Amino acid sequence: MMPPLTGIQIVEFEGIGPGPLAGRMLADMGAQVTVIARPQKSAVDERMGAATNPMRRGKRTVTLDLKQADDVATALQLITQADALLEGNRPGVMEKLGLGPADCAAHNPRLVYGRMTGWGQSGPLAQSAGHDLNYVALTGLLSLSAHKGQMPMVPPTVVGDASGALGLAFGMVCSLLEARSSGKGRIVDGAIVDVLAMLGNIAQWVRASGQLDGVSPSPFHDSPFYDVYRCVDGGFITFAALEPQFYALALSKLGLSDVDPAAQYDTRQWPDVKARLTRLFASQTRAHWCALLEATDACFAPVLSLKEAACHPHNVARGIYHTAADNSIQVAAAPRFLPLITSSDTGADRHEQR
Repeated sequence: MMPPLTGIQIVEFEGIGPGPLAGRMLADMGAQVTVIARPQKSAVDERMGAATNPMRRGKRTVTLDLKQADDVATALQLITQADALLEGNRPGVMEKLGLGPADCAAHNPRLVYGRMTGWGQSGPLAQSAGHDLNYVALTGLLSLSAHKGQMPMVPPTVVGDASGALGLAFGMVCSLLEARSSGKGRIVDGAIVDVLAMLGNIAQWVRASGQLDGVSPSPFHDSPFYDVYRCVDGGFITFAALEPQFYALALSKLGLSDVDPAAQYDTRQWPDVKARLTRLFASQTRAHWCALLEATDACFAPVLSLKEAACHPHNVARGIYHTAADNSIQVAAAPRFLPLITSSDTGADRHEQR
């Protein structure tokens, strides 16, 4: 099958984090992405050393000095032939370069102009520097990563930057579809705080039911059936049996026949049951619990390092990761696409169904 964005031309102005990731997502879907790179390496590139930049996969690179009028003119030529543009500068920077939306629209009125920022194009924080952790904090979602009284923390660059990239890529594709029919482009304001807040809708729904962000014990922070537990070898496992049938199965497999699964949401029992589970999981290795609970409906998974994740049988079977020649771990494109009609849906079988 041809990738769904085959034939789409995108110009991406070099940046760090979520902007290039959005470009990589679109390139993985078949778009031809041309990166306009600076003549000098960025501070981030210097820190990464010789490591292969996975955000450049599937893209071609053109080096331009946008302080030079001739190179700005070259950039505009590329933009004139493109369907979309991606940039991740602070608000106003592209306008100062003569490459803002109005400048580009004069050459290409159907252009979809994607802007990747943390705080957005407007608002009191629009001109302030920030990173993933800051954006997650401002949306209220960082607070959900901590048990009461403990310090919150989220995986670096994953929740904010990656969510922002996905939101921008979604907005770009929506606008590209509209531009094909209308012939008119538009600006996609991909603010990470906006996207994160939108993705927090499920958490807001849970909060409205009194299960988050309140004084009552929370199933996600205080219960014994939704937590991370330490094993005897220093490894960790996760247990997330929120539904009664899954909780009952887990109790049975763990040999806790005296714990009543019907009392799962009796918060008075949570401290005692959690203490028992803490001692139980700490009595064996992570491998032991994997052998007992993995691939069952106990809602279980081990906490893996990035290296371990690349070798896990499920991830290997799905081809999620592969190791490149330089030993870096590369991640496959997602989501995947399959034919709507397979060979088994055609021919004799299909004829017999008529």
